[in-house]
Amino acid sequence: MTTTTINGRPLVLPDDPDALLIDVIRDGGLTGTKLVCGSGVCGACTVLLEGTPVVSCLLPAQAAADKSLTTIEGVGAAGLHPVQKAFMAHDALQCGFCTPGFVVDATAFHDSWRATRGAATPSREEIAAALSGHLCRCGAYEGIFRAVAEACSGRFDGNDPIAPRLEARDKVTGLARYTVDIRHDGQLEGVILRAHVAHARITGLDLAPARTIPGVAAVVPLLDDDNMVRFVGAPIAAVAARDRGTALKAIAAISFKPEPLPAVIGLDAARRDDAPVVFEKKDRKRAGNVSEGAGGAPVSWKGNVRGPSAPFSQKAKQARSWLDKARAQRNPLLVEETFRVSTQQHASLEPHAAVARFDGDQLIVHISTQAIHESMEKIAKRYGLPHDKVRVIADHVGGGFGSKGSVGLETIAAIELARAAKAPVRVAFDREEELSVAGYRPAAELKLSLLPSAEGRLKALSLTAHADTGAAVNSLIAGLARLIYPAEAKELVDFDVLSNLPPGAPFRGPGGPPMSFALEQAVDEAALRMKVDPIQLRRLWDPDPNRQRLYDWAAGLDVWKNRKPAASQTGRYRRGVGVATGYWLYLWQTGSSVELAIKGGRIVASCAVQDIGTGTRSVIANTVAKAFDLEPQDVDVRIGRSNLPPGPGSGGSRVTASVVPPTLLAIDKLKAEIKRTASRTPAPGSNAPWREMIAASPDIAVSARRQEDGRPPPGVRPALHEAGIMGRVFGWVLRLMNHMVVGAGVPSSVQVMEVEVDTWLGHVRVLNAYTGLSIGKLAAPALARSQAAGAVIQGIGYALYESRETDPLSGHILSGSMEDYRIPGIADMPKLEVHFDEAGFEHVPGGSVGIGEVATVPTSPAIANAIRDAIGVRLTEIPFRPDRLVAALKGRDAA
Repeated sequence: MTTTTINGRPLVLPDDPDALLIDVIRDGGLTGTKLVCGSGVCGACTVLLEGTPVVSCLLPAQAAADKSLTTIEGVGAAGLHPVQKAFMAHDALQCGFCTPGFVVDATAFHDSWRATRGAATPSREEIAAALSGHLCRCGAYEGIFRAVAEACSGRFDGNDPIAPRLEARDKVTGLARYTVDIRHDGQLEGVILRAHVAHARITGLDLAPARTIPGVAAVVPLLDDDNMVRFVGAPIAAVAARDRGTALKAIAAISFKPEPLPAVIGLDAARRDDAPVVFEKKDRKRAGNVSEGAGGAPVSWKGNVRGPSAPFSQKAKQARSWLDKARAQRNPLLVEETFRVSTQQHASLEPHAAVARFDGDQLIVHISTQAIHESMEKIAKRYGLPHDKVRVIADHVGGGFGSKGSVGLETIAAIELARAAKAPVRVAFDREEELSVAGYRPAAELKLSLLPSAEGRLKALSLTAHADTGAAVNSLIAGLARLIYPAEAKELVDFDVLSNLPPGAPFRGPGGPPMSFALEQAVDEAALRMKVDPIQLRRLWDPDPNRQRLYDWAAGLDVWKNRKPAASQTGRYRRGVGVATGYWLYLWQTGSSVELAIKGGRIVASCAVQDIGTGTRSVIANTVAKAFDLEPQDVDVRIGRSNLPPGPGSGGSRVTASVVPPTLLAIDKLKAEIKRTASRTPAPGSNAPWREMIAASPDIAVSARRQEDGRPPPGVRPALHEAGIMGRVFGWVLRLMNHMVVGAGVPSSVQVMEVEVDTWLGHVRVLNAYTGLSIGKLAAPALARSQAAGAVIQGIGYALYESRETDPLSGHILSGSMEDYRIPGIADMPKLEVHFDEAGFEHVPGGSVGIGEVATVPTSPAIANAIRDAIGVRLTEIPFRPDRLVAALKGRDAA
């Protein structure tokens, strides 16, 4: 028998030589150590072995024999470590799933640094080198830099700080519990059997052999009623067993006969006239949905191509006529180009996971979800249960970015298995599942033609997008170009191209980044040809008042005013500066409600909303605390439970705009009720009258629902109204089917990027990023900055690194690990300046709208325009891989 010491306590290690240290740690109840990549890439499982950081997902448990082990729970056990305090103070976290690993490694760096360097401040480069083995999908790197630097300089050696994020302490100490951390008595582990062929009919499915394996409690089929699989990874069956190893053995014992059918993989192959069809006409409703909405009007199909969908076009025939004439005349101002964007995986660090159990006639489901209340409604409907018999719980969610907005397979499998096994069951995707079948931003091909008039206005625009949606429909890319840069005529056409690949899903600003990548480069090219400053041209073409203020800000930046003439540099390393504009819709959800109560002399705020790292708890707490002259920590915020008042889903950047207005209404009601029931009034001259009245108040409760907005200023309308009658119809359908309202005003972003290009090796590095945002008043300023920075980091990943790789013959996803799918790390983080313009949304109660999506929309084209400025070559395909950049430079030289 061998033992180790974990956080000062002895623990017996398993004799199994294949047992991994992370499993021993987590099975022992220390769930702060997270399993993400399983390959030592992300750092989330970092622990200290004899004081040295190690990744526990690769280390055999026996390697810890007779040694001392420290997990996040043991860091600062006698009191918060300076690094933990700094992470809290600087909001160096968002969803928090990666935070324990960062804190453990940063603690080791801090202690070593202080022992050898005293209170000197480490550089960004030194911090990045120390933490380079860690990844944060939320992009909290800027706060991490500041936190580690100031902790090492001794600034946090004293008292605990007041954190801007309400749950920060739980996240930096490893106490925050996520769905993957839930452990009920008698809980089983569920595993899904998936297809290994891209297209087949499944016959002869025999589950009996799996049921005979000792330790297996339930086996259920998951095939659709047509018994078809249409992509590698499609579900066939699921098993619940005492542990994952047993479940995997049972999965291997299931037998079936796949009758292979012709398959087609990818955008180009699926558009061929002779391509095998993915969905016959009778099966088209089985396709997934890549949109946040319910889908638009019926659209024609031809083979695997769904479209054209062009409801937002404006004088399309006229646009074609003008563009044809410009081509014939070889108009030098006519900009025409084909752009391509790659598939971007959500890559949430907490995988899709669900834990289901039946407690009598009540179904309780923990889900890593972006939609607590909606999930409850959908589960109740699917299983024919009353709403009060379904409880959905998500205390903390480790990222989502659009991929966790619906009731997914992990939830259905967990419920089915729990019902069959009569025991709690957890189903959690592994990293390969997460990077293959959990959704993605579709790749796309965008053909664009842009024609300025002789007077310098935008005359005609044509944009046709073919989205590589896999087994899904309802992409909207080209249509979004209707809502920016008014033109005399626009032809905007969208096509879904279906193939035998997993279905895409909504991803942070769905359709926005690819649209902006094409359009903003075309606008920049037009400025070059017209010999006009790119910001000045946008000022001329874009009347939106929010963006006009941001253009003024961007034009005043030193980096913009002092930029060198385009393509004027020589030598290996060249720098360029680029600008781009983006927007998103201002959305809010009808029916969103908030309850405020006084219980035992404290204010309690309740709403069935979830916090996926965006800071919803803090937004609610800040709003209430400000009204009562309290500190946010004085407010108990209860969220993450579906039995609370209905709350919005975390998608479409609609949470703050949905919960702040009813919170303000509830505040007015609660104040009136406190005054009505007060047994005594505050002492004369009291500097905290509300605090005194709350402490003396009886237990009372009030609630309020999200009200309609006030009348917007003249000229400010809902964005969809700019799209004419079809835009209004789309807005009406969105409200009716999805309970989302498109409000007046447009959240906007203008970004300026400075890059350095290595012309020998083709490497691009973003040096400085300047992000201007018009998103109304900041309900939580520090968290808003974190959101903006994280969105920019994801945009940098989209532009420079991220690309799903697929076998074009078999349909297998080849980039199914975090070694093969590259997301930005801390060393990729540029110096970042965020400018908030808080005007423009005074008609919204509270004045706050969303930020998470608009901040990522213009990042990739701003980088592209900066590269063009540096080297005189326009790159039209992302990611900007080194080989593509070098080839473009060689092509220019050859020309």
